[in-house]
Amino acid sequence: MKMVSAAKFTRAEKALKPARVYGGGAASLYDKNEFAEGEDKLYVAISSDRGLCGGIHSGLGRTFKALHAESPVKKAVVVGDKVKAILLKTMGDTYLSTFNNVGKKQSSFTDALDIAEEVLSHEFDTAEIAYNSFVNVVSYKPIIKPTPSAANIESNDAIYTYDEVDSEVIRCYQEFSLANIVFHALKEQEASEQSARMNAMENATRNAGEMIDKLQLQYNRTRQAVITRELIEIISGANALD
Repeated sequence: MKMVSAAKFTRAEKALKPARVYGGGAASLYDKNEFAEGEDKLYVAISSDRGLCGGIHSGLGRTFKALHAESPVKKAVVVGDKVKAILLKTMGDTYLSTFNNVGKKQSSFTDALDIAEEVLSHEFDTAEIAYNSFVNVVSYKPIIKPTPSAANIESNDAIYTYDEVDSEVIRCYQEFSLANIVFHALKEQEASEQSARMNAMENATRNAGEMIDKLQLQYNRTRQAVITRELIEIISGANALD
């Protein structure tokens, strides 16, 4: 199981590298400029349907619960059944839509487009995209990346510093950048999940080996005790006949 998880992690890590380039490029405008967040926030939680990967989903769930306790979440789009089940009791009434069948195969840009289109079908000032960011083989961290709406971008005067752009250009850019950021988030989540699953399978393999060794030792001791008892009975019987 560890070898299978390691192979899947290698593929996920390889797919993450180009996705980071596109995601970083799409988010650079938002990182280098200040946009008003507004009160109307839409949260997007990205996880998957698969388990056996440690506490990666519960960690993202705790991040959302902490957010909800600090400032109640009113709108949420949930990707993946795991985080959907974790947040159902606390935030189930805020779900605008949910996506399942996530994580069974590698996500494509088409999947990101579907999620982005669903997000854009709702009104919001800022879309907060939450996912687990891959750090290295043994660690990841949940992060939240804000993405302003087209109206929010248009209201920032810095956009018009170097060139005159119209509303249609800003809208197209916002839609495409949102899809790129969602795609990047999906790839970050996949790499984090596969690394966590690989570590979980390694721990499971080690624990199973230790259990087998203990059971083997117990079996040998029991077998030796049975043989010793039978020898004692045979010797005792032979002495009794003499």
